[in-house]
Amino acid sequence: QPSASFGRRDAAPDRGPDERSSARSRALALSDSFSAIRQATEELIGPLATEDCVVQSLPEASPTKWHLGHTSWFFEEFVLQRFAPEYRFFDEDYRYLFNSYYESAGPRHARGERGLLSRPTVEQTLGYRAHVDGAMSRLLGSHAESDELWRVVTLGLHHEQQHQELVLTDIKHAFSRNPLLPSYTRRAAVRPSRGEQPLPLAFLELDGGLVEAGHDGRGFSFDNELPRHRLYLQPFRIANRLITNDEFRGFVASGGYTHPGHWLSDGWDAVQRERWERPLYWGESLDHEFTLTGVRELEPHSPVCHLSYYEADAFARWAGARLPTEFEWEIAAREQPVRGNFVEDEIWHPLPAPLDEGSRLLQMFGDAWEWTRSPYAPYPGYAPPEGALGEYNGKFMVNQLVLRGGSCVTPRSHIRATYRNFFPPGARWQVSGLRLAMDA
Repeated sequence: QPSASFGRRDAAPDRGPDERSSARSRALALSDSFSAIRQATEELIGPLATEDCVVQSLPEASPTKWHLGHTSWFFEEFVLQRFAPEYRFFDEDYRYLFNSYYESAGPRHARGERGLLSRPTVEQTLGYRAHVDGAMSRLLGSHAESDELWRVVTLGLHHEQQHQELVLTDIKHAFSRNPLLPSYTRRAAVRPSRGEQPLPLAFLELDGGLVEAGHDGRGFSFDNELPRHRLYLQPFRIANRLITNDEFRGFVASGGYTHPGHWLSDGWDAVQRERWERPLYWGESLDHEFTLTGVRELEPHSPVCHLSYYEADAFARWAGARLPTEFEWEIAAREQPVRGNFVEDEIWHPLPAPLDEGSRLLQMFGDAWEWTRSPYAPYPGYAPPEGALGEYNGKFMVNQLVLRGGSCVTPRSHIRATYRNFFPPGARWQVSGLRLAMDA
C-alpha cells in the first residue's frame, strides 16, 4: 500500500522560468520535484510482487519493469547525455531495450514483446534507476539554473507521471487476465452512494461564440496544447456529471451491443470482431466488476469506465445526445477548479457525483477520462519541437481521438483544462468514460 505521504510528494513543477524569484530557488524546487516524483513511482509498485512486474497482457500495455526502465532511459537519453558530458550510459543495451518510439534515438525492442524480457531483472532495473537518480541529483545540484535544463527535466517529470498512470492501468489489465483475479492493493474505503438515486442528470447551456482554446503559455504544457488560438463554437449544452454504471447498464440491457443502428461502422465491426457485450471489466451478470481493489459489486451511481470511444459514442446516440468536442469540454472546464478523485486519494476507482453540488459542472477532473468526438489533430500553427523530443506528440496525430480531464489514477498536479490525452478509438484498458452534450 503506498504511504499516506504519496499525495504530498508528487507535485510536478508548473511554473515557467520567468515566474521564479531567483534561478536558485527554481533549481531547488526542480530538484525536490524530481526526487518526489521518482519516489512516487516506486511507491506505486510497492504492492506488487517481482513476478507481477514482468507481465505484459496486451501489446499496447507494458510490464511494470519496462515502465521503470523507460522513465530512467528518458532522463539518461535526453538530460544526462546533453547536460552532463562526463556521464556514460549505464548499459548500452538498455538504450535499445527501453526506447519506446523515438526513431532519432536509435533502434528499439518491439513494443508487443516487452513481456519477453526476463532480463534485465527487476532488481537490475531498479539498480539502473538508482544510478540515473544519483547522476541526476548531482546534475541538478550544480546546473539546474539553466532554463533549457529546467524545460527538459520538467517535461521528463510530466512524462514520468504519465507512466505512473500506465503502471496502474497496465497491471489492472494483467491482473484481470489472471484466473485468481488478484487485487493491486487492499479494498479502498469508497464513499457510498448518497441515497437510492444518483445526482439527476442535467444539462448546462453555454453560449459558445468566438473563444480562445489551448494553453496560454504560463507554466508547463505539452507541445500539443499549443498554440492558443481562436475558434467559433455554436451554443451547446453539456451534462453536469459523468454517465453512471446504472445508466450504461440500461444501454446494455436494452440490447445496445446488438443493434448496429447505435454504432459507427468501424465500431460495429469492433463489436462483432471482439465480441463485446459490456464494458471491459464487468461480469456477465452486470452486477459486479473487476477493479484495482479486486472484484466488487457494481456501484450503480459511480461513473462507468473502461469504455472505448465506440462504446461511448454508441451510448450517446442511444441516449439522444452526443459526445462533446474537445473545445466544448475545454471551454466548460476552464473556470472549474482542478479538484476531484485522483491517484493521491488512493481510492483507485471512480466515485459517484456528490448530491449536494448538483447546480454546477461536476467530475470535470479526476474519476474517469472523458472521450470527446474530436480527432487528435494539430492546432492551427502547430509545429513539433526540433530534435528527438519533437517525436513526443506530433507523430501520433492520426487515427486517435482526444480525451480530457484525467482519472482516478492520474496525478493531480499533472492535469489541467487544456491537457489533451489521446488513444485509438478501440482502446478500453484505460480509465475512460463519457459525458453527454447536445446542441443548444
